[in-house]
Amino acid sequence: MDFIRAHQLDMMLFLSGSCGILAVMTLMPRFLSVKRRSILLMMELASMMQLIFDRLSYEFRGNESLFGGFMVRISNAMTYFLILLILLLVSYFIKDLCMNEGGLKELPKRLRVCDVLFVIGTMLIIVTQFTGLYYTFDAHNNYQRAAGNVFSYVLPFLMVIIQESVLIRYGSKLNRKLVYALAISIILPTFAAIIQFFNYGVSLISMTLVLVVNVFFVYTLTALGAEVGQARTREIEFYKEAQKREATLFEETVEALANAIDAKDKYTHGHSTRVAILSKLIAEEAGLSEKECEEVYFAALLHDVGKIGVPDEVINKPSGLTDEEFEQIKQHPVTGNQILLSIRQSPYLSIGAHYHHERYDGSGYPEGLSGEDIPRIARIIAVADAYDAMTSTRSYRGALARKKVRDEIANGMGRQFDYDYAAIMLRLIDTGVADEVTKS
Repeated sequence: MDFIRAHQLDMMLFLSGSCGILAVMTLMPRFLSVKRRSILLMMELASMMQLIFDRLSYEFRGNESLFGGFMVRISNAMTYFLILLILLLVSYFIKDLCMNEGGLKELPKRLRVCDVLFVIGTMLIIVTQFTGLYYTFDAHNNYQRAAGNVFSYVLPFLMVIIQESVLIRYGSKLNRKLVYALAISIILPTFAAIIQFFNYGVSLISMTLVLVVNVFFVYTLTALGAEVGQARTREIEFYKEAQKREATLFEETVEALANAIDAKDKYTHGHSTRVAILSKLIAEEAGLSEKECEEVYFAALLHDVGKIGVPDEVINKPSGLTDEEFEQIKQHPVTGNQILLSIRQSPYLSIGAHYHHERYDGSGYPEGLSGEDIPRIARIIAVADAYDAMTSTRSYRGALARKKVRDEIANGMGRQFDYDYAAIMLRLIDTGVADEVTKS
Protein backbone atom coordinates (compact mmCIF):
# COMPACT_ATOMS: atom_id res chain seq x y z
CA MET A 1 0.00 0.00 0.00
CA ASP A 2 2.85 2.37 0.77
CA PHE A 3 4.19 1.90 -2.76
CA ILE A 4 0.77 2.64 -4.31
CA ARG A 5 0.29 5.64 -2.02
CA ALA A 6 3.68 7.02 -3.06
CA HIS A 7 3.19 6.54 -6.81
CA GLN A 8 -0.58 6.76 -7.26
CA LEU A 9 -0.49 10.21 -8.88
CA ASP A 10 1.79 8.90 -11.63
CA MET A 11 -0.41 5.83 -11.99
CA MET A 12 -3.47 8.05 -12.37
CA LEU A 13 -1.76 10.11 -15.04
CA PHE A 14 -0.78 6.99 -16.98
CA LEU A 15 -4.23 5.42 -16.72
CA SER A 16 -6.02 8.62 -17.70
CA GLY A 17 -3.82 8.81 -20.81
CA SER A 18 -4.68 5.24 -21.72
CA CYS A 19 -8.38 6.10 -21.35
CA GLY A 20 -7.94 8.96 -23.79
CA ILE A 21 -6.29 6.66 -26.32
CA LEU A 22 -9.01 4.03 -25.97
CA ALA A 23 -11.67 6.72 -26.25
CA VAL A 24 -10.29 7.57 -29.69
CA MET A 25 -10.19 3.87 -30.58
CA THR A 26 -13.93 3.55 -29.94
CA LEU A 27 -14.48 5.59 -33.10
CA MET A 28 -12.68 3.04 -35.28
CA PRO A 29 -14.43 -0.38 -35.08
CA ARG A 30 -17.31 -0.39 -37.56
CA PHE A 31 -18.76 -3.67 -36.31
CA LEU A 32 -20.00 -1.94 -33.12
CA SER A 33 -23.43 -0.38 -33.17
CA VAL A 34 -23.62 3.38 -32.72
CA LYS A 35 -25.27 2.92 -29.33
CA ARG A 36 -22.67 0.48 -28.03
CA ARG A 37 -19.85 2.58 -29.41
CA SER A 38 -21.31 5.64 -27.65
CA ILE A 39 -21.53 3.79 -24.33
CA LEU A 40 -17.93 2.62 -24.53
CA LEU A 41 -16.78 6.08 -25.57
CA MET A 42 -18.54 7.68 -22.59
CA MET A 43 -17.12 5.01 -20.25
CA GLU A 44 -13.59 5.80 -21.36
CA LEU A 45 -14.09 9.57 -21.19
CA ALA A 46 -15.73 9.29 -17.76
CA SER A 47 -12.86 7.09 -16.56
CA MET A 48 -10.30 9.54 -17.87
CA MET A 49 -12.02 12.52 -16.22
CA GLN A 50 -12.50 10.59 -12.99
CA LEU A 51 -8.76 9.98 -12.70
CA ILE A 52 -7.95 13.56 -13.64
CA PHE A 53 -10.26 14.95 -10.94
CA ASP A 54 -9.03 12.42 -8.39
CA ARG A 55 -5.46 13.47 -9.14
CA LEU A 56 -6.40 17.15 -8.87
CA SER A 57 -8.01 16.53 -5.48
CA TYR A 58 -4.65 15.28 -4.21
CA GLU A 59 -2.68 18.08 -5.84
CA PHE A 60 -4.85 20.84 -4.35
CA ARG A 61 -5.36 19.19 -0.95
CA GLY A 62 -3.94 21.54 1.65
CA ASN A 63 -3.82 24.46 -0.78
CA GLU A 64 -5.17 27.33 1.30
CA SER A 65 -5.80 29.72 -1.61
CA LEU A 66 -9.31 30.50 -2.78
CA PHE A 67 -8.66 28.75 -6.08
CA GLY A 68 -7.16 25.76 -4.27
CA GLY A 69 -10.24 25.47 -2.05
CA PHE A 70 -12.51 25.66 -5.07
CA MET A 71 -10.53 23.04 -7.01
CA VAL A 72 -10.28 20.54 -4.16
CA ARG A 73 -14.03 20.68 -3.56
CA ILE A 74 -14.96 20.41 -7.24
CA SER A 75 -12.42 17.61 -7.79
CA ASN A 76 -13.75 15.54 -4.87
CA ALA A 77 -17.36 16.00 -5.95
CA MET A 78 -16.59 15.03 -9.54
CA THR A 79 -14.62 11.98 -8.41
CA TYR A 80 -17.64 10.65 -6.52
CA PHE A 81 -20.03 11.57 -9.34
CA LEU A 82 -17.96 9.98 -12.11
CA ILE A 83 -17.73 6.67 -10.22
CA LEU A 84 -21.54 6.60 -10.21
CA LEU A 85 -21.64 7.60 -13.88
CA ILE A 86 -19.27 4.78 -14.90
CA LEU A 87 -21.46 2.26 -13.08
CA LEU A 88 -24.54 3.74 -14.78
CA LEU A 89 -22.87 3.29 -18.16
CA VAL A 90 -22.12 -0.32 -17.24
CA SER A 91 -25.87 -0.73 -16.67
CA TYR A 92 -26.55 0.74 -20.10
CA PHE A 93 -24.07 -1.70 -21.64
CA ILE A 94 -25.82 -4.61 -19.90
CA LYS A 95 -29.18 -3.30 -21.18
CA ASP A 96 -27.81 -3.24 -24.71
CA LEU A 97 -26.51 -6.80 -24.34
CA CYS A 98 -29.87 -8.01 -23.05
CA MET A 99 -31.83 -6.37 -25.86
CA ASN A 100 -29.51 -7.48 -28.68
CA GLU A 101 -27.52 -10.63 -27.86
CA GLY A 102 -30.09 -11.73 -25.26
CA GLY A 103 -33.10 -11.00 -27.45
CA LEU A 104 -35.16 -9.77 -24.48
CA LYS A 105 -38.31 -7.91 -25.46
CA GLU A 106 -38.39 -6.08 -22.14
CA LEU A 107 -35.48 -4.92 -20.03
CA PRO A 108 -35.02 -6.36 -16.52
CA LYS A 109 -36.82 -3.99 -14.17
CA ARG A 110 -34.03 -4.18 -11.61
CA LEU A 111 -31.71 -2.32 -13.98
CA ARG A 112 -34.05 0.66 -13.66
CA VAL A 113 -33.20 0.66 -9.97
CA CYS A 114 -29.61 1.47 -10.99
CA ASP A 115 -30.92 4.60 -12.71
CA VAL A 116 -32.71 5.58 -9.50
CA LEU A 117 -29.62 4.90 -7.38
CA PHE A 118 -27.56 7.05 -9.74
CA VAL A 119 -30.00 9.94 -9.31
CA ILE A 120 -30.04 9.50 -5.51
CA GLY A 121 -26.24 9.30 -5.42
CA THR A 122 -25.90 12.46 -7.53
CA MET A 123 -28.31 14.34 -5.24
CA LEU A 124 -26.40 13.22 -2.14
CA ILE A 125 -23.15 14.48 -3.67
CA ILE A 126 -24.77 17.88 -4.19
CA VAL A 127 -26.14 17.82 -0.64
CA THR A 128 -22.67 16.95 0.64
CA GLN A 129 -21.27 20.20 -0.71
CA PHE A 130 -23.53 22.12 1.72
CA THR A 131 -23.88 19.73 4.65
CA GLY A 132 -20.64 17.74 4.77
CA LEU A 133 -22.57 14.44 4.57
CA TYR A 134 -19.77 12.50 2.86
CA TYR A 135 -16.73 14.60 3.74
CA THR A 136 -15.60 17.92 5.13
CA PHE A 137 -12.60 20.20 4.72
CA ASP A 138 -10.65 21.85 7.49
CA ALA A 139 -9.30 25.40 7.44
CA HIS A 140 -6.31 24.23 5.40
CA ASN A 141 -8.53 22.61 2.75
CA ASN A 142 -7.61 19.09 3.85
CA TYR A 143 -10.15 16.37 3.08
CA GLN A 144 -11.77 14.53 6.00
CA ARG A 145 -14.31 11.69 5.88
CA ALA A 146 -17.66 12.40 7.51
CA ALA A 147 -20.09 10.07 9.25
CA GLY A 148 -22.23 9.71 6.12
CA ASN A 149 -19.27 8.66 3.94
CA VAL A 150 -20.45 5.06 4.16
CA PHE A 151 -23.36 5.96 1.84
CA SER A 152 -20.88 6.85 -0.90
CA TYR A 153 -19.89 3.16 -0.80
CA VAL A 154 -23.35 1.66 -0.27
CA LEU A 155 -24.99 3.16 -3.36
CA PRO A 156 -22.33 1.99 -5.86
CA PHE A 157 -22.27 -1.39 -4.09
CA LEU A 158 -26.03 -1.77 -4.58
CA MET A 159 -25.64 -0.94 -8.27
CA VAL A 160 -22.95 -3.62 -8.55
CA ILE A 161 -25.15 -6.22 -6.80
CA ILE A 162 -28.03 -5.48 -9.18
CA GLN A 163 -25.79 -5.68 -12.24
CA GLU A 164 -24.28 -8.98 -11.12
CA SER A 165 -27.75 -10.43 -10.47
CA VAL A 166 -28.81 -9.55 -14.03
CA LEU A 167 -25.69 -11.18 -15.47
CA ILE A 168 -26.34 -14.32 -13.42
CA ARG A 169 -30.01 -14.41 -14.49
CA TYR A 170 -29.53 -13.82 -18.21
CA GLY A 171 -25.89 -14.81 -18.72
CA SER A 172 -26.81 -18.01 -20.58
CA LYS A 173 -28.39 -15.93 -23.35
CA LEU A 174 -25.43 -13.58 -23.74
CA ASN A 175 -21.88 -13.85 -24.98
CA ARG A 176 -20.34 -15.97 -22.18
CA LYS A 177 -16.84 -14.54 -22.42
CA LEU A 178 -18.22 -11.02 -22.47
CA VAL A 179 -20.38 -11.74 -19.42
CA TYR A 180 -17.41 -13.13 -17.47
CA ALA A 181 -15.31 -10.10 -18.36
CA LEU A 182 -18.12 -7.76 -17.36
CA ALA A 183 -18.69 -9.58 -14.07
CA ILE A 184 -15.02 -9.38 -13.16
CA SER A 185 -14.97 -5.71 -14.16
CA ILE A 186 -17.76 -5.06 -11.68
CA ILE A 187 -16.47 -7.21 -8.81
CA LEU A 188 -12.84 -6.05 -8.68
CA PRO A 189 -13.64 -2.39 -7.93
CA THR A 190 -15.91 -3.64 -5.12
CA PHE A 191 -12.99 -5.38 -3.45
CA ALA A 192 -10.89 -2.28 -4.05
CA ALA A 193 -13.58 -0.23 -2.31
CA ILE A 194 -13.41 -2.49 0.76
CA ILE A 195 -9.64 -2.17 0.91
CA GLN A 196 -9.79 1.59 0.38
CA PHE A 197 -12.34 1.99 3.18
CA PHE A 198 -9.73 0.71 5.65
CA ASN A 199 -6.76 2.42 3.99
CA TYR A 200 -7.37 6.15 3.94
CA GLY A 201 -5.42 8.16 1.37
CA VAL A 202 -5.20 5.46 -1.30
CA SER A 203 -7.41 5.83 -4.43
CA LEU A 204 -7.78 2.14 -5.14
CA ILE A 205 -11.38 2.49 -6.29
CA SER A 206 -10.56 5.03 -8.97
CA MET A 207 -7.54 3.24 -10.34
CA THR A 208 -9.03 -0.24 -10.18
CA LEU A 209 -12.29 0.90 -11.76
CA VAL A 210 -10.48 2.62 -14.61
CA LEU A 211 -8.09 -0.27 -15.08
CA VAL A 212 -10.89 -2.83 -15.40
CA VAL A 213 -12.86 -0.49 -17.68
CA ASN A 214 -9.84 -0.34 -19.98
CA VAL A 215 -9.34 -4.10 -19.88
CA PHE A 216 -13.06 -4.63 -20.43
CA PHE A 217 -12.99 -2.25 -23.39
CA VAL A 218 -10.13 -4.12 -25.08
CA TYR A 219 -11.73 -7.48 -24.32
CA THR A 220 -15.07 -6.28 -25.67
CA LEU A 221 -13.52 -5.30 -28.97
CA THR A 222 -11.67 -8.62 -29.14
CA ALA A 223 -14.69 -10.75 -28.22
CA LEU A 224 -17.15 -8.91 -30.44
CA GLY A 225 -14.60 -8.73 -33.24
CA ALA A 226 -14.19 -12.51 -33.09
CA GLU A 227 -17.96 -12.90 -32.99
CA VAL A 228 -18.35 -10.65 -36.02
CA GLY A 229 -15.59 -12.60 -37.76
CA GLN A 230 -17.45 -15.86 -37.12
CA ALA A 231 -20.70 -14.29 -38.29
CA ARG A 232 -19.00 -13.14 -41.47
CA THR A 233 -17.57 -16.61 -41.99
CA ARG A 234 -21.04 -18.10 -41.59
CA GLU A 235 -22.42 -15.45 -43.91
CA ILE A 236 -19.79 -16.24 -46.55
CA GLU A 237 -20.49 -19.96 -46.21
CA PHE A 238 -24.22 -19.30 -46.52
CA TYR A 239 -23.59 -17.10 -49.55
CA LYS A 240 -21.42 -19.78 -51.19
CA GLU A 241 -24.07 -22.39 -50.46
CA ALA A 242 -26.73 -20.11 -51.92
CA GLN A 243 -24.56 -19.62 -55.00
CA LYS A 244 -24.24 -23.39 -55.38
CA ARG A 245 -28.00 -23.80 -55.08
CA GLU A 246 -28.55 -21.02 -57.62
CA ALA A 247 -26.02 -22.58 -59.99
CA THR A 248 -27.67 -25.98 -59.62
CA LEU A 249 -31.11 -24.48 -60.17
CA PHE A 250 -29.85 -22.56 -63.21
CA GLU A 251 -28.25 -25.68 -64.69
CA GLU A 252 -31.31 -27.83 -64.06
CA THR A 253 -33.61 -25.17 -65.54
CA VAL A 254 -31.47 -24.79 -68.66
CA GLU A 255 -31.26 -28.57 -69.11
CA ALA A 256 -35.02 -28.93 -68.66
CA LEU A 257 -35.64 -26.23 -71.26
CA ALA A 258 -33.15 -27.85 -73.63
CA ASN A 259 -34.93 -31.19 -73.27
CA ALA A 260 -38.25 -29.48 -73.95
CA ILE A 261 -36.80 -28.04 -77.16
CA ASP A 262 -35.43 -31.38 -78.31
CA ALA A 263 -38.75 -33.03 -77.57
CA LYS A 264 -40.31 -31.08 -80.46
CA ASP A 265 -38.22 -33.15 -82.89
CA LYS A 266 -38.56 -36.89 -82.34
CA TYR A 267 -35.40 -37.48 -84.37
CA THR A 268 -33.07 -35.18 -82.44
CA HIS A 269 -33.48 -36.27 -78.83
CA GLY A 270 -30.39 -35.21 -76.84
CA HIS A 271 -29.14 -32.92 -79.64
CA SER A 272 -28.78 -29.84 -77.43
CA THR A 273 -26.92 -31.76 -74.73
CA ARG A 274 -24.49 -33.30 -77.20
CA VAL A 275 -23.85 -29.92 -78.86
CA ALA A 276 -23.23 -28.43 -75.42
CA ILE A 277 -20.71 -31.14 -74.51
CA LEU A 278 -18.90 -30.85 -77.84
CA SER A 279 -18.87 -27.05 -77.63
CA LYS A 280 -17.34 -27.17 -74.17
CA LEU A 281 -14.69 -29.64 -75.34
CA ILE A 282 -13.79 -27.32 -78.22
CA ALA A 283 -13.61 -24.34 -75.84
CA GLU A 284 -11.35 -26.26 -73.45
CA GLU A 285 -9.05 -27.32 -76.29
CA ALA A 286 -8.95 -23.69 -77.46
CA GLY A 287 -7.61 -22.66 -74.03
CA LEU A 288 -10.63 -20.74 -72.78
CA SER A 289 -10.99 -20.18 -69.04
CA GLU A 290 -13.18 -22.40 -66.89
CA LYS A 291 -15.81 -19.66 -66.65
CA GLU A 292 -15.80 -19.12 -70.42
CA CYS A 293 -16.14 -22.86 -71.03
CA GLU A 294 -19.15 -22.96 -68.71
CA GLU A 295 -20.72 -20.07 -70.63
CA VAL A 296 -20.16 -21.88 -73.92
CA TYR A 297 -21.77 -25.01 -72.47
CA PHE A 298 -24.95 -23.30 -71.29
CA ALA A 299 -25.24 -21.16 -74.43
CA ALA A 300 -25.01 -24.34 -76.52
CA LEU A 301 -27.68 -26.02 -74.43
CA LEU A 302 -30.12 -23.26 -75.39
CA HIS A 303 -28.90 -22.53 -78.92
CA ASP A 304 -32.11 -23.94 -80.42
CA VAL A 305 -34.55 -22.43 -77.93
CA GLY A 306 -36.10 -20.41 -80.78
CA LYS A 307 -37.50 -23.61 -82.29
CA ILE A 308 -40.26 -23.31 -79.71
CA GLY A 309 -41.82 -20.82 -82.15
CA VAL A 310 -41.54 -23.14 -85.16
CA PRO A 311 -44.59 -25.37 -85.88
CA ASP A 312 -44.09 -29.08 -85.12
CA GLU A 313 -45.18 -30.09 -88.63
CA VAL A 314 -42.36 -28.02 -90.13
CA ILE A 315 -39.70 -29.41 -87.74
CA ASN A 316 -40.81 -33.03 -88.22
CA LYS A 317 -41.59 -32.82 -91.97
CA PRO A 318 -40.17 -36.03 -93.58
CA SER A 319 -39.60 -34.41 -96.97
CA GLY A 320 -37.78 -31.30 -98.12
CA LEU A 321 -38.96 -27.93 -96.88
CA THR A 322 -40.61 -25.32 -99.05
CA ASP A 323 -39.08 -21.86 -99.24
CA GLU A 324 -41.76 -20.57 -96.89
CA GLU A 325 -41.12 -23.34 -94.38
CA PHE A 326 -37.37 -22.79 -94.55
CA GLU A 327 -37.96 -19.09 -93.80
CA GLN A 328 -39.83 -20.19 -90.68
CA ILE A 329 -36.86 -22.33 -89.68
CA LYS A 330 -34.48 -19.41 -90.30
CA GLN A 331 -36.42 -17.31 -87.80
CA HIS A 332 -35.57 -19.54 -84.85
CA PRO A 333 -32.24 -17.73 -84.09
CA VAL A 334 -34.12 -14.43 -83.92
CA THR A 335 -36.84 -15.92 -81.74
CA GLY A 336 -34.23 -17.54 -79.50
CA ASN A 337 -32.45 -14.21 -79.10
CA GLN A 338 -35.70 -12.48 -78.14
CA ILE A 339 -36.50 -15.17 -75.55
CA LEU A 340 -33.06 -15.15 -73.92
CA LEU A 341 -32.46 -11.39 -73.98
CA SER A 342 -34.58 -11.13 -70.82
CA ILE A 343 -31.87 -13.02 -68.91
CA ARG A 344 -29.70 -9.94 -68.45
CA GLN A 345 -27.24 -11.57 -66.03
CA SER A 346 -26.27 -14.13 -68.70
CA PRO A 347 -26.11 -12.23 -72.02
CA TYR A 348 -24.00 -14.98 -73.59
CA LEU A 349 -27.12 -17.19 -73.77
CA SER A 350 -28.86 -14.95 -76.28
CA ILE A 351 -25.62 -14.52 -78.28
CA GLY A 352 -25.28 -18.27 -78.78
CA ALA A 353 -28.90 -18.62 -79.88
CA HIS A 354 -28.80 -15.57 -82.16
CA TYR A 355 -25.63 -16.21 -84.16
CA HIS A 356 -25.01 -19.98 -84.27
CA HIS A 357 -26.23 -20.18 -87.92
CA GLU A 358 -23.91 -17.43 -89.14
CA ARG A 359 -21.23 -18.67 -91.57
CA TYR A 360 -17.58 -17.66 -91.53
CA ASP A 361 -17.79 -16.42 -95.15
CA GLY A 362 -20.83 -14.22 -94.39
CA SER A 363 -23.44 -16.35 -96.17
CA GLY A 364 -25.26 -17.41 -92.98
CA TYR A 365 -28.30 -16.01 -91.22
CA PRO A 366 -29.96 -14.04 -89.65
CA GLU A 367 -27.44 -11.12 -89.77
CA GLY A 368 -25.00 -12.30 -92.46
CA LEU A 369 -21.97 -11.70 -90.21
CA SER A 370 -18.55 -13.00 -91.29
CA GLY A 371 -15.19 -13.91 -89.77
CA GLU A 372 -14.48 -12.75 -86.25
CA ASP A 373 -17.45 -10.39 -86.36
CA ILE A 374 -19.36 -13.51 -85.41
CA PRO A 375 -19.19 -13.85 -81.60
CA ARG A 376 -16.76 -16.53 -80.46
CA ILE A 377 -19.43 -18.53 -78.63
CA ALA A 378 -21.49 -18.74 -81.81
CA ARG A 379 -18.47 -19.82 -83.91
CA ILE A 380 -17.78 -22.67 -81.48
CA ILE A 381 -21.42 -23.77 -81.32
CA ALA A 382 -21.72 -23.66 -85.12
CA VAL A 383 -19.06 -26.39 -85.52
CA ALA A 384 -20.47 -28.63 -82.79
CA ASP A 385 -24.03 -28.12 -84.04
CA ALA A 386 -23.10 -29.06 -87.61
CA TYR A 387 -21.23 -32.17 -86.45
CA ASP A 388 -24.13 -33.46 -84.37
CA ALA A 389 -26.64 -32.61 -87.10
CA MET A 390 -24.67 -34.68 -89.63
CA THR A 391 -24.14 -37.63 -87.27
CA SER A 392 -27.80 -37.77 -86.21
CA THR A 393 -30.75 -39.35 -87.97
CA ARG A 394 -33.13 -36.73 -89.26
CA SER A 395 -36.68 -36.94 -90.59
CA TYR A 396 -35.46 -36.46 -94.16
CA ARG A 397 -32.24 -38.59 -94.04
CA GLY A 398 -30.16 -40.99 -92.02
CA ALA A 399 -26.91 -40.24 -90.15
CA LEU A 400 -23.93 -39.56 -92.41
CA ALA A 401 -20.82 -41.73 -92.38
CA ARG A 402 -17.94 -40.66 -90.15
CA LYS A 403 -15.60 -39.96 -93.11
CA LYS A 404 -18.28 -37.94 -94.88
CA VAL A 405 -18.83 -35.84 -91.74
CA ARG A 406 -15.10 -35.23 -91.38
CA ASP A 407 -14.76 -34.19 -95.00
CA GLU A 408 -17.69 -31.79 -94.73
CA ILE A 409 -16.14 -30.07 -91.72
CA ALA A 410 -12.71 -29.95 -93.35
CA ASN A 411 -14.19 -28.50 -96.57
CA GLY A 412 -16.15 -25.97 -94.55
CA MET A 413 -13.06 -24.46 -92.87
CA GLY A 414 -12.92 -20.77 -93.73
CA ARG A 415 -16.31 -20.92 -95.46
CA GLN A 416 -18.87 -22.23 -92.99
CA PHE A 417 -16.62 -22.63 -89.95
CA ASP A 418 -13.89 -20.80 -88.08
CA TYR A 419 -10.52 -22.37 -89.00
CA ASP A 420 -9.32 -22.87 -85.45
CA TYR A 421 -12.50 -24.35 -84.01
CA ALA A 422 -13.07 -26.57 -87.04
CA ALA A 423 -9.48 -27.86 -86.66
CA ILE A 424 -10.19 -28.74 -83.03
CA MET A 425 -13.38 -30.51 -84.09
CA LEU A 426 -11.36 -32.57 -86.56
CA ARG A 427 -8.95 -33.59 -83.79
CA LEU A 428 -11.90 -34.65 -81.62
CA ILE A 429 -13.16 -36.78 -84.51
CA ASP A 430 -9.74 -38.32 -85.17
CA THR A 431 -9.16 -39.18 -81.50
CA GLY A 432 -12.62 -40.75 -81.14
CA VAL A 433 -13.73 -38.24 -78.49
CA ALA A 434 -16.51 -36.94 -80.72
CA ASP A 435 -17.78 -40.47 -81.31
CA GLU A 436 -18.05 -41.05 -77.57
CA VAL A 437 -20.18 -37.93 -77.20
CA THR A 438 -22.41 -39.01 -80.08
CA LYS A 439 -22.96 -42.44 -78.50
CA SER A 440 -23.64 -41.08 -75.00
